[in-house]
Amino acid sequence: PLRKMAHAIAHLDALNGLSQTAYELGYVRPVITSSGTTSIVGGRHPVIEQRLPSRFIANDALFAPNELVHIITGPNMGGKSTYLRQTALIVILAHMGSFVPATHAEIALRDRVFTRIGSGDNLAEGKSTFLVEMEEAAAICMQATDKSLIILDEVGRGTSTHDGLAIAQAVVEYIHDSIKAHCLFATHYHELALLQETRTGIVSYYAASRKHDAGIVFLYTMTR
Repeated sequence: PLRKMAHAIAHLDALNGLSQTAYELGYVRPVITSSGTTSIVGGRHPVIEQRLPSRFIANDALFAPNELVHIITGPNMGGKSTYLRQTALIVILAHMGSFVPATHAEIALRDRVFTRIGSGDNLAEGKSTFLVEMEEAAAICMQATDKSLIILDEVGRGTSTHDGLAIAQAVVEYIHDSIKAHCLFATHYHELALLQETRTGIVSYYAASRKHDAGIVFLYTMTR
């Protein structure tokens, strides 16, 4: 009886935390659909927006059934990684029954969310940063389905420029051609944006910036 009571209290505590957060921070109730379309209007990162001294700049995310892979380019510190993470977090929050940080959200059902972000190694087992990245990318390519959401950040950066570009392009093409999953792919390989000319399911976005006399100003807005 004590274990059952503790289990019930834990559930109530989690639900109360989600509801209090949604009420205080202006989250909205997402619409879960089986149409394959994900549309997030005014999406925000649930953690970063609470730590910024200024207003968080919201961004939209639209995954239409015929637009599978979004190639996202732009400068360092321009907001690409934040955009990837907030999109994945909004999808996960919706699936766990929470309201989400957005002005409107229509979320397609997903079987899993796969991520390859950041960099790390395991030198004790003889695995360099590049090897760990390739193992994780290979696992995603083997396990993801057309119902998955894939988040990839800077694939191919652990080797030479030409080899890294070839790997990144191969991964994008495989996700588009074979897996047919929705994918956000942030990269500094601007050449990948050219894939939209040969594949209708690939679209490109960039993190906008503006040049002023004082220097470059990041707008933190994803623009197509």
